[in-house]
Amino acid sequence: MALIAAPAPALAAAAAAASIGAEAAETGAGFAECVAGLRTVAYSEGISSAVVDGVLGRVSRLDRVIELDRRQPEFTQTFTDYYTNRVTPARVSRGRALLIEHESLLRRIQNQTGVPAQYLVALWGLETNFGAYFGNMWVPDALTTLACDQRRSGFFTRQLMAALRIIEAGDVPAEQMLGSWAGAMGHVQFMPTVFLQHAVDGDGDGRRDLWNSMADVMASAAGFLRDLGWESGWRWGREVLLPEDFDYTLAGRDHRRPLTEWAELGVTTAFGEPLPRQDVQAALLVPSGHGGPAFLVYPNFEVVMGWNRSEFYALSVGRLADEIAGAGPLQRPPPLDGLRISRDEVLRLQVDLAALGYDVGEPDGVFGPATRRALSKFQRSRNLIADGHLDSEALEAVRQAATRTGS
Repeated sequence: MALIAAPAPALAAAAAAASIGAEAAETGAGFAECVAGLRTVAYSEGISSAVVDGVLGRVSRLDRVIELDRRQPEFTQTFTDYYTNRVTPARVSRGRALLIEHESLLRRIQNQTGVPAQYLVALWGLETNFGAYFGNMWVPDALTTLACDQRRSGFFTRQLMAALRIIEAGDVPAEQMLGSWAGAMGHVQFMPTVFLQHAVDGDGDGRRDLWNSMADVMASAAGFLRDLGWESGWRWGREVLLPEDFDYTLAGRDHRRPLTEWAELGVTTAFGEPLPRQDVQAALLVPSGHGGPAFLVYPNFEVVMGWNRSEFYALSVGRLADEIAGAGPLQRPPPLDGLRISRDEVLRLQVDLAALGYDVGEPDGVFGPATRRALSKFQRSRNLIADGHLDSEALEAVRQAATRTGS
């Protein structure tokens, strides 16, 4: 799902609607009152009454959307689970076939934007399995439901206003605006604000159609990556091999250094060959810890993360693109015995690490970069391999140390 900040003019309207949504929820005034407030916001934004009345006059609250928004996975997902369910032989094979099928279009777009074709096909594959599933919810229903909910009212009000503008522009008939429960739309799952800012008319028919026009889809995806800062001529990163005595505290996207320095530390390509002698800044990621694959990621990796803020997602896009372009599978596959841990257990881990003096940020049950850094520092203090990876040994060591300190 492609996300980006909304343009500044929408902020005042979003704040107003957030207040409306929250007030309606607090007083029990209900969905209808919130929709009335959203109509006022839309009018104030200059959206035509025909669109506002025609769309917001028939929206419904979808309990299923609230359920999906509230749902949190009971267990954290391991890199093995995430990666092996996305970078599959079937998806690689289909991607290669589509790369050939759309070769002329993709070559033209690559020449215009500098974004290689295999990345566009990979993003397409991860977002909707190459158009197999766009989502089946009417986007105005989903966005209005979320705009009238307290949790993220402001964000989804901005998305709703953008969706109304897309309909007003004639890019898609209102009844055909189907997408995900969160409002992501089309082959590459653009949120409405991203659509407004980055969707383009690639086939010259006067509309930006991300449901039915492959020219529009691929030109829009490539333009979005270019606008996010894609550096032409560079790949996303690469799988690498690390020496046995490697210092894993150097891993993480906050520890960038030139490729030449990684080479001096003994890092090689996945085939044991020397790294290119170039000064491009790279960071090391070990998403499965020292027992799994290692990757050096370049600036274009951060560009992909501008599309989706998950490291797992960006690694999967990069590797799927590589394999679609002809590369083989990982030289060191993710381990099959990764620890699945519940969010409550992650929260306990964060509380324990904080009690031991390690900065995990605000404990939230999510095993993110701050928690990974804290765990790495703890591991190093206990003479464990400091890869920041949560395995049973590390979890038990933290628990025992916290128990001894009385936390």
